[in-house]
Amino acid sequence: MNNTFASGMRHKNIHRKSHAPIPTKKPYDIVPPLEDSIRIVPLGGVEEIGRNMTVIEYGDDIIVIDAGIQFTDAESPGIDYILANTKYLEERKSKIRGLIITHGHLDHIGGIPYIIGRIGNPPIYTREFGALLIKKRQEEFPHLPPLDIRIVDKDDKSALPITPHLKLRFFGLTHSIPDSTGIIIETPFGDIVNTGDVRVENENGIPAEKEVEQYKMFKDRKVLLLTMDSTGIDKPGFSPSEKHILKTIDGIVAQAPGRVIIATFASQVERVIEFFLIAKRYGRKVVIEGRSMRNNVEIIKHLGLVEVDHVINVEEIEKYPPNKVMMIATGGQGEEFSALMRMSNKTHKYVRLVASDTVILSSSIIPGNERAISKLKDNLFRHDSKIITYLDTDVHTSGHGKRGELEWIHRQIPYKFFMPVHGHHYMLKMHAELAATIIGTPRENIIVPDNGSIIEIQDKGTKLVKLKEKVPSEDMVVEGLSVGDVSDVVLRDRKMLAEDGIFVVIALINTRTGHLKKSPDIIARGFVYLRESQELLSEARNVIKRSIESTTVGTNPINFDYAKNAVTEDVSRFLFQRTAKKPIVIPVILGV
Repeated sequence: MNNTFASGMRHKNIHRKSHAPIPTKKPYDIVPPLEDSIRIVPLGGVEEIGRNMTVIEYGDDIIVIDAGIQFTDAESPGIDYILANTKYLEERKSKIRGLIITHGHLDHIGGIPYIIGRIGNPPIYTREFGALLIKKRQEEFPHLPPLDIRIVDKDDKSALPITPHLKLRFFGLTHSIPDSTGIIIETPFGDIVNTGDVRVENENGIPAEKEVEQYKMFKDRKVLLLTMDSTGIDKPGFSPSEKHILKTIDGIVAQAPGRVIIATFASQVERVIEFFLIAKRYGRKVVIEGRSMRNNVEIIKHLGLVEVDHVINVEEIEKYPPNKVMMIATGGQGEEFSALMRMSNKTHKYVRLVASDTVILSSSIIPGNERAISKLKDNLFRHDSKIITYLDTDVHTSGHGKRGELEWIHRQIPYKFFMPVHGHHYMLKMHAELAATIIGTPRENIIVPDNGSIIEIQDKGTKLVKLKEKVPSEDMVVEGLSVGDVSDVVLRDRKMLAEDGIFVVIALINTRTGHLKKSPDIIARGFVYLRESQELLSEARNVIKRSIESTTVGTNPINFDYAKNAVTEDVSRFLFQRTAKKPIVIPVILGV
């Protein structure tokens, strides 16, 4: 090794030691081995609503429950979906014996195309409606290998022996989509029960007989751990029954003088089926608008769940009297290009709202969509049509049980340990408090997890503990064709670009003298309108000239990185002082 190179290496080592200490290992760099215990790891769905995914591990076997996506908001610009972090599973994919699906909503199945290959393409156990939705979505990913989907029935009398030590059962429960099920994993220590998303059909707070029947099976079972949906825990009492909602909508349709346009979630499949029956009852033709709605109706048709011979294309709508038409559409969340939004702002190709129309918003507000929905409602109310929302009439009920419903389920399933899932942290804490104070579960038998928490049932099922270690839980994201991590710095820059724009400085330097060859060029986007800001730009050029030449004149060779940093700092400070804005400043300095 020559002396110059060795000297450089010594300098770099000294620099790292004094300014960039070697990072300590993160808690998940060393995950302790699994002893004779059951390990439960929520990878997603316990710090947010969405991307539900939970790991059950015993010995050399792993079972995964659900693989959902979370939809993005203004805090994640440029990202299509957020996924649970699967690094823990990727490192153990040879142990994965199955992916179990509770139901077909995207927050439970939407991540499958993006993660199934990463975790070894294990068999997927699901009921029929979920299987069809998974297959339909997989058509959008023709490059992926075929899925190994195994359809099960909730009424199967014998458990499926997924592994020698872990067996699987499904049980029926109520949600808002056909074939919604809870899952029982039979372990050597007792049952682990996962409800998936759940509500209780009731009449004025009295559970329906079918609900009582669905939970009778637990009276004779040894339930070791219950994990339950917490999404509706902050709302007291019982939800209005679906039966009551449909009766209300039936009455509205019966009296409507013209067209009825119902906007609802495409995922509310059971309600959509009832809308078909209501339309049939009053001799109305049905128009389906919205891609996801059309996809789900195709599956409804395939399964023969309801007659769809009265469906017509939107192009045919003018062929029928207004009082003989019902439209079922998506767009109740104010999506910019949805059918309902286009009707509201008069850009729909075939539909113009008129006074005789009745528009029913049979959906609630998803948090984060408040502004979009306000805009939609403003547009709708500018028409003379009759507009009905869930805030003024009972035309919607949630698929997630309120506090009273969750309490009732707790009392149907005698369990030893409890872990709330599916919800923001405050929801999980509220659910844990219900279990402790109302149900009487000992607090040491309740654990509120975070994404990546390692929960273990130890000592032959006598102790529930949360380890100090965690598995990787940083967001995995879908951006176009790529799946992976996204840097906080990248998101911060995107938000800054959206809020304050970009300010590009292009400067040419005489490398012999260090002086600028000419006045620097400036390109700005999303910051100020340049033609009306000539005085600001003139002052900015002076700042740029002083900043660059103070670092380049008299130096040989010129340190371009040092000059760029100086320009960035000086120009950013100047622009903030003059405009109170912080655009991203990008200096391009070239030597000639």
